Amino acid sequence: MSDRVSAPQAVQSNRMRNYTLAILTLVYAFNFIDRQILVIMQEAIKTDLGLSDTQLGLLSGFSFAIFYVSVGIPVAYWADRGNRRNIISYALATWSGMTALSGLAANFPQLLLARIGVGIGEAGGSPPAHSMISDMYEPKKRATALSIYTVGLYLGVVIGYGAGGLLSEAYGWRATFFIVGIPGVALALLLRMTVKEPIRGVYEPQDLDHRPTFVQTLKAVLELKSFLYIAFGCALSAFVSYGTSNFVPSLMVRYHGMSPGMIGVTLAATGGVGGMIGTFLGGYLTDKIGRTDPRWYLWLPGLTAVAAIPLAMWAFQTDNTNLMLGLYFIVSVLGTLYLAPSIAVAHRLVHPRMRAMTSAILFFILNLIGLGLGPLFVGWLSDFLRDYTGGTEQLRLALTIASSIALIKGYLFWRGGQKLPADIAHVEGSQTEASGQ
Repeated sequence: MSDRVSAPQAVQSNRMRNYTLAILTLVYAFNFIDRQILVIMQEAIKTDLGLSDTQLGLLSGFSFAIFYVSVGIPVAYWADRGNRRNIISYALATWSGMTALSGLAANFPQLLLARIGVGIGEAGGSPPAHSMISDMYEPKKRATALSIYTVGLYLGVVIGYGAGGLLSEAYGWRATFFIVGIPGVALALLLRMTVKEPIRGVYEPQDLDHRPTFVQTLKAVLELKSFLYIAFGCALSAFVSYGTSNFVPSLMVRYHGMSPGMIGVTLAATGGVGGMIGTFLGGYLTDKIGRTDPRWYLWLPGLTAVAAIPLAMWAFQTDNTNLMLGLYFIVSVLGTLYLAPSIAVAHRLVHPRMRAMTSAILFFILNLIGLGLGPLFVGWLSDFLRDYTGGTEQLRLALTIASSIALIKGYLFWRGGQKLPADIAHVEGSQTEASGQ
């Protein structure tokens, strides 16, 4: 027996749908406030705890990412079967609490353990939220809705950079961890008490009694001709984005002589706002131009990423602070168009009960390579180049080299776009057969 429900009966009211999207977006903002708050304070933490650039890369990247991606798989499996709203509320309370505890760290191992705790909690945030949003919006509006949700990422960057810089300058990095961590626990309660769990599969004519296993989901996505191009295109996007952005505050301290408060405000206005604009445009524009040719869901972010490369290199090499900030703003817009259309395409190609797991698989690849290796690579490369640059220009050179890797991302999205129409035709044909049975 199927538990399919007709769309008019099951679709949420516009008010509840918009409220839910707003709350989930705010949760995603807290996700990145707590994730990125360390980055804006890392020079102070480095001095206080005596850390190297490689250790900073571990704290802001690999140590977080390895647990984030590993725990994300079982949490997504749970989300495809259980109440997604509740899972997100538990996860939010966990990562916010661990952020607050980061302020108690007395040495590198203790701070490392706290960041691992943040990663474990945040593993329960995005895949269940992606699944909820895809059940709230029809396919032709899904990328736009997901882009609004993903704007929360850069809203978190804006708040994390802006407030983090000012708070750390006023109260120190330890107190700042407490100040930004505690409100997330209150938001977790609000989410649990006021948001309704949406009904699955409202817009897709499929049998929802079928509950795919992890192996079945993995097999389904790997059979798609475009999925690995999408996943590794996203991974290279994140590699460049996290690898460079996590060290831009250090660039601004070492080469532009900026204070933590000024860095926070300027990065909020450039990287944060630029990322918000780019993320929204990625979903909105691809929903527009992708209606007639779905390949543009992947081609557009690939093209803009390649266009950003020379601007990023210029930004990292110039001594003109205003020019650097202007270029970095444009790079932030061009380099962030990829995530919402990539998730929307991936969800369009799988069964409704595979969506959270599909997001988790996508994020496993994205974050293991991007968040896990990006900052670690830039930090290691900076330390490696120290002896070859006279001990002054190594970070600039490391960031310039890392930005060129976006060329590979452009190729992967181009190839994925070529494969996408065949995948869509196959999936839509299967859905038509299912609805006729």
